[in-house]
Parts: sequence; structure tokens; C-alpha cells
Amino acid sequence: MTKTTLRIVLWSLALAALAAFAWVRFLQPTLNTSLAQTIGPGDYRLETTSGEVFTEDTLKGSPSAVFFGFTHCPEVCPTTLGDIATWQEELGPDHRLRVFFVTVDPERDTVDTLREYVSWAPGVTGVSGPPAEIAKAIKAFRVLARKVPTGEGNYTMDHSASVLLFDSKGRFFEPIGYQEGFDRAVAKLRRLTGA
Repeated sequence: MTKTTLRIVLWSLALAALAAFAWVRFLQPTLNTSLAQTIGPGDYRLETTSGEVFTEDTLKGSPSAVFFGFTHCPEVCPTTLGDIATWQEELGPDHRLRVFFVTVDPERDTVDTLREYVSWAPGVTGVSGPPAEIAKAIKAFRVLARKVPTGEGNYTMDHSASVLLFDSKGRFFEPIGYQEGFDRAVAKLRRLTGA
């Protein structure tokens, strides 16, 4: 290997190391911080099944989990609510996690309908409101939700299936994926709540 080739290789390695350092030290934290600051904030104003208002400020004060779904959901929503119930049982009665089930189908999911739907899942609060306010929330939380016609005037909803976790400052923490392993999900919740 000639001196020139060796010099080029060494400079290439030095530049690659510098680029990796810059990414880890400066760019990646900025991207993560920006994402955490943009999921959840918005000017939506919804109503909960406990009779309170749900806004971005609702997420402040205590760790929260937010899940978007609908009462006519055949599989994802009941499965996720069941998972949430088992997570809460594992965390124990002293955990501080609040759980909000926000409808993506406000035409059918009134507050009363949601109250009945979530009643079997301890600690879950339903959230609904006018379609325009739900649309604002869907945009603010960066979730997918769209109506899919099924024929004869009926429809279902396609929607994101992750549970979004927020810290006590109302900042996005991380998601729990649909049917993510029990131990991984509980570990995330313990990190979030300090349990």
C-alpha cells in the first residue's frame, strides 16, 4: 500500500468517525426531541366519558397512554384494551398511568357509547367529540384513520394500532406496538411511570 493510499484511507476513517460522532451527539437527539415535541400538541377539544375536557393539557401531570380506535372494531381495539388491562394488572394498583381511548369514528361513537364500551377495561377513559375536533386530534397525534365503505351504506375504519405513551409533562415518550410482547410493553410502562 502506498503512502498516498494509506493517507486517503486514514482520512476517510477520520471523517467517518467525525460524521458518526456528529450524528450521535447533535443530529439524532435533535430529531428525537423534535418528534417528541410534535406528537400530541394541538388545538383539539374533546369530551371524556368521565365528563371532563380532553385537550393537550390533559396529558400533563401524570404519565398517560393514548389509543385511537372505535367501538365497531372487530379485533384490534378489543385486543388492545385487553392488553392494557393486563398491563395495568401487572403494574399494580399504585401505578399512575392514565389511559385514554380516543374514537376515530365520532359519527357512531358518542360519549355514552364509549362509556359502555370501555367499562370492562379498568382505568380506561373514552374520548369523543365532534368530527372536526376528532380530525384535529388525529392530525395532532399523527395517527392514521380513514373510513372504508363495506357496502350497503356500512363502513369500517382503518386506523393506527399503536398505544402512544406520554410522560408527565405531556411529551411523547414512545409507542407500544400492536400485540407487542408483554414483557417489552410492561418494561416500557415501568420506565415511563417509574414503577
